[in-house]
Amino acid sequence: MRSPRLWVVVVLMCFTALVLHVRGDVDRVPYSRPLSELPMAIGSRSAIDVPLDDETLAILGNGIFLNRNYLPEPNHPAASLGDRAQIQLYIAYFPTQRSGQSIHSPQNCLPGAGWTIESSQITQFADAQGIQYQANDDLITNGSSTQEVLYWYQMHGQSIANDYKAKLYTLANSIRYGRTDAALVRIITPVFPSEDRASARDRALGFARQIVPLLPAYVPN
Repeated sequence: MRSPRLWVVVVLMCFTALVLHVRGDVDRVPYSRPLSELPMAIGSRSAIDVPLDDETLAILGNGIFLNRNYLPEPNHPAASLGDRAQIQLYIAYFPTQRSGQSIHSPQNCLPGAGWTIESSQITQFADAQGIQYQANDDLITNGSSTQEVLYWYQMHGQSIANDYKAKLYTLANSIRYGRTDAALVRIITPVFPSEDRASARDRALGFARQIVPLLPAYVPN
């Protein structure tokens, strides 16, 4: 028997498709800068782009994607193992979801890639201006590898941590504003055997605080 949550998603998607059909064929898509122009240097880290292969892009759909590894700059003194840790930033931006394409949730993609979600919760953080954000906070494992994952949906100036709430928000804004644009922002960093999870979470949250003020230029409010 299929789970009630699956049926909720199916009903929401069908209703969204009906509403979008009634409203017409064209979304209102505000201007945004290309994701590729996001700074390569953030704090003491510099990035290496990691291209997605054609098979992965075909699965992800008709979006705009950024996939980078941010590493400490060579001339920056790393005081601890955590300071030397890699931080992966993945952003999937869909200017429109009208065509039936939608953002793939990490709750589905990570298990599909062989990762086990050991725990999941919602965490809050604020940027330097005191603006509050919400993110899904997961601990994942695959064999001997353990990683800390933060992700949220950036939608019209808001951060949404819940997959179902994000779908409802997309539906509401498609009706009110004719907009279905949204982005998934995901941050991953390893949890080393010699460190506790709190240290890895703090590292991911610190990076999140650095990038959120930059997002409105690339993911329109």
